[in-house]
Amino acid sequence: MVATAYVERTSDGAYDGIAPDAAWRDEVLELARKQDAVILAHNYQLPEIQDIAHHTGDSLALSRIAAASDASTIVFCGVHFMAETAKILAPHKTVLIPDERAGCSLADSITGEQLRAWKAEHPGAVVVSYVNTTAEVKAETDICCTSSNAVDVVASVPADREVLFLPDQFLGAHVKRETGRENLHIWAGECHVHAGINGPELAERAAANPDADLFIHPECGCATSALYLAGEGTVPAEKVKILSTGDMITAARATSAKSVLVATEIGMLHQLRRAAPEIDFRAVNDRASCRYMKMITPTALLRCLREGRDEVHVDLATAERARGAVRRMIEIGQPGGGE
Repeated sequence: MVATAYVERTSDGAYDGIAPDAAWRDEVLELARKQDAVILAHNYQLPEIQDIAHHTGDSLALSRIAAASDASTIVFCGVHFMAETAKILAPHKTVLIPDERAGCSLADSITGEQLRAWKAEHPGAVVVSYVNTTAEVKAETDICCTSSNAVDVVASVPADREVLFLPDQFLGAHVKRETGRENLHIWAGECHVHAGINGPELAERAAANPDADLFIHPECGCATSALYLAGEGTVPAEKVKILSTGDMITAARATSAKSVLVATEIGMLHQLRRAAPEIDFRAVNDRASCRYMKMITPTALLRCLREGRDEVHVDLATAERARGAVRRMIEIGQPGGGE
């Protein structure tokens, strides 16, 4: 059974026209099998994309799966920098993203040219870049990090060396808080979705749900507020957990709480509910949805497999330099739960 033809919406440009029914699922999986392709889906993807993927997780964990996979083709259901990272770690594989227009406001907040200029202002500084960056930026980086190991990566840099941390200002503030490092310079970038989850909103939800644990992604604008609430005793300190997306899954399986308020992109709720169905997971902000992540529709995935679209390329020299920064991160310690 073959799914129907697809159309392109004129409202926001996302590929649409095919329902994620049994016919769609059968065709997607059969095409993947014939093309020796593995389908990877980020935790923020639409539930139907997460459910059909061979592997679901955070961007770095998925890229490492891509590199280790025997499949010759990687279909990365995420945003563009994630597919680039897979190509960096698996340069001889074909890497496809179902819609190349799926970008990232955080990755776009700094370019390679801007980073080179910043480095020139701080000669000798060590550049630590979040994995949520483009290949060009990774190529200008000394060590990459994830949200779960950013503190360890920065702590590994000699205390007398300046550190340029980029691009996320909220993760940078978290690292500075944890390390107490005064010679840490932070780029003023942000994820527009996480930045929009604010402190007053968190405080209101926490007050209405006093028994709930708080799972807070360090990219969130409310992370400082969460720690303030804990410090003031408004929320018990043990209930406030600053976690990467991968670490949220681990914490969900370990918590004894009956309800959890989650501050990150709402796609994460699907994986949390699968990991611990007995817990009531609710978003701090129900509107925290990334339109770029949601561009990977069922139609886009089918188009990708039918037509071999859209292929992601990273030139070999850039990939080699960027790969060194990622490898140095892994040498410092297992990066855990990625972004």
